[in-house]
Amino acid sequence: MTTQQEELLPATRRALLHRIAVAQAEGRTPSLVAAVVRDGHAVWHGARTSVEGHGPDKNVQYRIGSITKTFTAVLVLRLRDEGVLDLGDPLEKYLPGTGAGEATIAELLAHSGGLAAESPGPWWERTPGSLRPELADVLGKQPLLHPAGRRHHYSNPGYTLLGALVEKLRGAPWEEVLRREVLEPLGLDRTSGRPLMPHAGGWAVHPWADVMLAEPAEDLGRMAPAGQLWSTTADLARFAVFLTKGDDRVLSAETVREMREPAAPSEAADVVDGAAYGLGLQIQRWDGRLLVGHSGSLPGFLANLTISVEDDVAAVVLTNCTSGPLPAGVGADLVRIVAEAEPRIPEPWRPLREVDTSVLELAGQWYWGTHAFALRLTADGGVSLEPLSGYGRRSRFRTNGDGTWTGLEGYYAGESLRAVRRPDGSVSHLDLGSFVFTRQPYDEGAPVPGGVDPAGWRGIG
Repeated sequence: MTTQQEELLPATRRALLHRIAVAQAEGRTPSLVAAVVRDGHAVWHGARTSVEGHGPDKNVQYRIGSITKTFTAVLVLRLRDEGVLDLGDPLEKYLPGTGAGEATIAELLAHSGGLAAESPGPWWERTPGSLRPELADVLGKQPLLHPAGRRHHYSNPGYTLLGALVEKLRGAPWEEVLRREVLEPLGLDRTSGRPLMPHAGGWAVHPWADVMLAEPAEDLGRMAPAGQLWSTTADLARFAVFLTKGDDRVLSAETVREMREPAAPSEAADVVDGAAYGLGLQIQRWDGRLLVGHSGSLPGFLANLTISVEDDVAAVVLTNCTSGPLPAGVGADLVRIVAEAEPRIPEPWRPLREVDTSVLELAGQWYWGTHAFALRLTADGGVSLEPLSGYGRRSRFRTNGDGTWTGLEGYYAGESLRAVRRPDGSVSHLDLGSFVFTRQPYDEGAPVPGGVDPAGWRGIG
C-alpha cells in the first residue's frame, strides 16, 4: 500500500533554495524566509540573509501587512456563521453614522464597497495610529469614491470598518478577539499585533546603491485590522492549512471554500490578468494554475501567502525590505516547483459504502436539447453534471435529502435539480432550473417545452 510522501526530494529542495536565493540576491533584500506546505503540514523551510553567520528561521517574526485582512475576514465570517449578522446587511445596521454605511458587509470584505484606497492625512503606514483615533479620522469627509457594489476598488479603510464591526459585536478590542477566536485555536502563538523577539527589522534599500535605511514600525491604531500583524513562516504555514481545509473550531471547510470564491466585480485589466478577489482572499490565475492567498506590504516588509488547493501545496514568503523581490511571484514559483516536480499522489479509489438505487438509475447520459451531458454520483453523496464535449456548463450538486439537489458552482450554483417521475415511478426527465434533460435528444416521450416536431428527425430531401 502506498502512502503520501512527506519529505521533499533532494532535487526539489535544491530548486526551492535556488529560487529564494535568486530572489534575495536580485531583489536586494536584507533577508528572505520561505516555507512550503504539502498534505497539511510544512515540508520545507528556507532562508537567505545578508548577515554572515546568522540566518532567520521559521520562528522569526516579520510584518505581514495586508495578510492581516484575511484574519479580519475570518472574524467577520465567524459572526455570519453564528447568525449574528448577514453578509448582505448594510454596515449602517451595526455602525451607524460612518458615511459609508450603504456598503454591505460582503462588499467591504470583497473591496467593492466604493471606499477610498487609503486614509486621508499623512501616510498612515509611516505615522502613529494616534493621529487617527476615530473612524471619522480614518474615513475622512468623503469616504465613498464609487457607487457601492459596482467595482472592485481595494480599500484599507474598508477593513478598518470591518475591524470596528468585530469590536462592536464582540464587545472587545479587535486584537483580543483575534487571539481568542483564531490565533489560539489554530496554535498561531508567534502571530501578534506588536513584534515579539526574535523579529526582523524593517529596511528600505536605496534603489541605486547598496545601502539601507531603517523604516519605522508604527502601531497603526484604528487601521490595525487592515495591516498590523507580525507573524512567521511556521505560523503562516499553519494558517495556509486552515484556509485550505478549514477547522471547525474557527471556520468550517465550507466557509473557507466560500472565502476562496470570487466575490467582487473585476476590472477589465483584472480579467486580462486572471485576477479576482474573494472574501478576504486574492485569487490569481498564474501560469495556468489557480492560486489563492494574500500579499502584504508595509514600509520595511513584503509578504505573501499562496495556496494551490488543487495541488494541495502552499507557500509563504517573507522579506524585510520596502521594495525588492516580488513575493507573489516567488510564492507562485515555489508552489509550481513542488507541484510539477512531485505531483500530488491521489487518494486510492474506493467504492461507495452505500448507494440509493433511485439515484443510481439517474447516472449516465442525458440531453439538454441536443447537448449531451453525463450525470455521475459523487463520493460525498451528491451528483455532478458535465458536458460530454468537454466544454460548457458543469456543476456539482449537493443532496437536499428529499430527492432534490442544489448546484454548487458555475451557472447552476444555487439552482435546483430534480428527477421528474411518471405515475408508474419511472423517470421521465430531469428538471434543472426549468431546463428539461431527457435520455434521448428531444425525447418525444418527455414534456419538452415547445413540443417535439411529430415528423421526427429527418434529412434534407
